[in-house]
Amino acid sequence: MPPHLFADRPAQPPEPGSVDALIKQTRRLRGDVDAVRRDTVVDDDDAQGRWQRALCDLAVHQLDDLGEHLGQLKEGLPPVPDLELDEGEGPEETDGPDGIAALVAGTVAESGQTRVGSAEWDLLTDEVTWSDELFQIFGRAPEAGPLSLDELGSTLFSEDQPLLTRMVTACLVDGRAIDGEFRIVRTDGRVRTLHMRGEPVLDVDGCTASMWAVLRDVSELRRSERAVRESRESLQRRQQIARTEHRLAVELQEAVLPTWRSSLRVPHGSNGTLDVAAHYLPSASSALIGGDWYDALELPDGSSMLTVGDLTGHGVTATSGMAMMLGALRGMAMAGIAPGPLMGHLNQLLETSVQPALGSAVCCRYDPARGVLSWAQAGHPAPLLFRAGQGHALQPPEGVLLGATSGAAYGQAEEHLRAGDVLVLHTDGLTSRSIEFSRADSTERLLALAPRLSAVRSAQEGVRMVIEEFGETEREDDACVLVARIEG
Repeated sequence: MPPHLFADRPAQPPEPGSVDALIKQTRRLRGDVDAVRRDTVVDDDDAQGRWQRALCDLAVHQLDDLGEHLGQLKEGLPPVPDLELDEGEGPEETDGPDGIAALVAGTVAESGQTRVGSAEWDLLTDEVTWSDELFQIFGRAPEAGPLSLDELGSTLFSEDQPLLTRMVTACLVDGRAIDGEFRIVRTDGRVRTLHMRGEPVLDVDGCTASMWAVLRDVSELRRSERAVRESRESLQRRQQIARTEHRLAVELQEAVLPTWRSSLRVPHGSNGTLDVAAHYLPSASSALIGGDWYDALELPDGSSMLTVGDLTGHGVTATSGMAMMLGALRGMAMAGIAPGPLMGHLNQLLETSVQPALGSAVCCRYDPARGVLSWAQAGHPAPLLFRAGQGHALQPPEGVLLGATSGAAYGQAEEHLRAGDVLVLHTDGLTSRSIEFSRADSTERLLALAPRLSAVRSAQEGVRMVIEEFGETEREDDACVLVARIEG
């Protein structure tokens, strides 16, 4: 066999990030290599020509793979199938499209470093000829001599040995060209993947006299291809998990929050009944399902409980925490615990929770017999009272965020209400601003609606008015609003 010629020349890369330029350059190079391959005339005695043609075949094959990878990079990830993935099946991750681009770029850089070696096994003389590069690929010292076909098989993984046997048989017995890949274990213990292409060499009688082959170390190329594939599967898995978590969060939220098709009237059959309506406003991104809640409940002593609140975080964790808090709040309210002490118990519950979080809340207890609203808050915007065309925020009692301080005490305030008064309770996320500014901004915009809100004839009408004002806002977080109107 002639000595190995280096056919790979690293192309000058285009400007960083120009995938289109890379695709064009790859196509142009592929066409040039294919033209060289077509122009290579090989006869049975031209070993160098056979070797050059095989190199061109390998180069075209690699450029086709590279073109496909760059095309995938340009098109982006395919649609994510609804896969059922076994637990613990996750591959090593390469996060994001940037990671895939880096792997493709690495493949391009490594292609110029991949070694190609050649060999010929003479069946008549048992002589074996290896190029210097093939000794390097196998990690074998030249003085140890080349491997015979039988010895070559002993370096392969046991599961790959039948493949080599079939390839050699096809070449030597059937006179067919061979093309395949197998893994070897080098003398230093390193595992490499080799791509082998070859043909039989016929004597004047048409019998197989020898077998020649070109072997290429494609370990890094295959590793990069595997990493790209695994990173794509990892991203698809993460997208699927995110969709599943979002669906669970939505279902849990819908199961816990009350769904009033019309205004709720509490308590029944008494003067000073509350006409209540509420609405959940999602964030600008439907993927962000938070821990906001609202509720209204008729209590055994004839009074009514109103509440809104919010837990930090998003997804199933926040929604399940919200369900826990709302369940505890309902139970303590039904047991007759006043709003101030109730907040203290909620703080203790959140502090000892398995998944620590912070929360804000306001809890109101309305006694229709006395016309008195008793309420407490934990780091939450105060209820807004609208009366006779005017509106103002109630003066809040002392109360820190839930889960922020162990053993925190929560004050309780009272407000006398009249028939026709309208209360608005809301969470922080009505506007797109940060926490420091969203409260003031939301409060100012709500108070600006005082002439209209104080004149509504039903709580449902008041909710619609708030939604018209805030519903189209590009909120960074979800929000809840609850409107209660005192009936005469």
